[in-house]
Amino acid sequence: MDNILIVDDNHAICQALALMIELHDYHAIFCHSPEAAIDIVTNKEISLVIQDMNFSRDTTSGEEGKQLFYALRQLQPNLPIILMTAWTQLETAVELVKAGAADYMGKPWDDAKLLNSISNLLSIYRLSQQNSQLNRIHSDRMSAINGADLCGLVFGSGAMQRCVDLALQVARSDVSVMITGPNGAGKDKIADILQANSPLKDQPFIKVNIGALPMDLLEAELFGAEAGAFTGANKTRMGRFEAADGGTLFLDEIGNLPLSGQVKLLRVLQTGEFERLGSHQTRKVNVRVISATNADLADDIAHGRFREDLFYRLNVIELTIPPLNQRQDDILPLVKHFIGDSFSLDKTTQLALVNHCWSGNVRELENACKRAVLLTQSTQLSINDFGLMTLGGVTDKPVQIMAQPQTQDQSQHQPKTLPDSEDSEDTVVTFEPDKLQIEQALTQYNGVIARVAKSFGLSRQALYRRMEKYGIRDSKS
Repeated sequence: MDNILIVDDNHAICQALALMIELHDYHAIFCHSPEAAIDIVTNKEISLVIQDMNFSRDTTSGEEGKQLFYALRQLQPNLPIILMTAWTQLETAVELVKAGAADYMGKPWDDAKLLNSISNLLSIYRLSQQNSQLNRIHSDRMSAINGADLCGLVFGSGAMQRCVDLALQVARSDVSVMITGPNGAGKDKIADILQANSPLKDQPFIKVNIGALPMDLLEAELFGAEAGAFTGANKTRMGRFEAADGGTLFLDEIGNLPLSGQVKLLRVLQTGEFERLGSHQTRKVNVRVISATNADLADDIAHGRFREDLFYRLNVIELTIPPLNQRQDDILPLVKHFIGDSFSLDKTTQLALVNHCWSGNVRELENACKRAVLLTQSTQLSINDFGLMTLGGVTDKPVQIMAQPQTQDQSQHQPKTLPDSEDSEDTVVTFEPDKLQIEQALTQYNGVIARVAKSFGLSRQALYRRMEKYGIRDSKS
């Protein structure tokens, strides 16, 4: 309930005003001198003041009221004050209203007018307090960010602001952090921020993309291998955990880690102990682990694909990055960062970029900007430069420049490569296909997995995972 202070030397007026105010669900406090008023405002939470202008029976100058008004203004500059007097002087009224008085009324007052003024002024006062609080919070956040290393992160949305705030807060600790979000949203950049602002910033920072490693070599990559441990292991190999000892290990796409690797990872997180592949010697490391995934690990746990105990070891703190189309305030700052100062955007292009559904997130946006800068004939980029088309103000998917498919003879002479994950450096996921789209593409390309995967911007391994997820069988198997 709002506290309203009534200051008047006339006891009857104080009681009349207090009764009227309390009948309308406000709490009234009254006093009879400027000194008492200053003491109350200093020591109590007061939302509004109604003050008389004269407190001595032999004066009508209003000087006492002016002195009280300026004293209250000095104590609380935003406190709403209603001035009230039987001896209205226009010059005094104008002076004090210019100085910040909220209202000026004569005696006897109009109840309805006074109550309406009180209601309006209290609403404005609450909004002013909320804005002041938000400004303080924003100022505190910005001062914290200004002293931090953001590793070149560009953002303008509240969602990313909150994510960065939390990242900077937990960076100072050594707890495990899991970063979740869709492909291309910037999970690796948040990992960089965690490392750069941690006490371990000068220690090793080792990054591992789990999805890009062959499954049969994954454990050797993480934990190392002795010479002769497997075919082709001609010398002892140090694993990523050993390389990160005393520092930080970033495990990207942790959802792709097989169950056998999950058991060993859990042991390392619990005890710091592990053995190299082909060795019985127990080694010990001290490593902070940051992980990232675009997978639904809760669903993977429910279906036995991911260990629940490992999940809770990795997910002490979770940082979630929303997709780009849910943080539209980031789009134009990112575009301006990617195209540089040499190019500009007209209003129509800006609107199209903001409204476009960037299914590939920041990675797709960056590629579109690179294409626009490369193909433009002007310093002002247009919708066509970005490969966007508008239909009634709604952006369509970007126009894709597709390479000509290889003939069978040409493909036979191409060097064979190991399949990459969907997040490998060479893979650009244009959009996330659903079951029907995959089935249609399989029919269109006669079941040739490589061509279907290429049409979606996926690797073969990534396509196989989606086919397994939707229960789609490979017609050639």
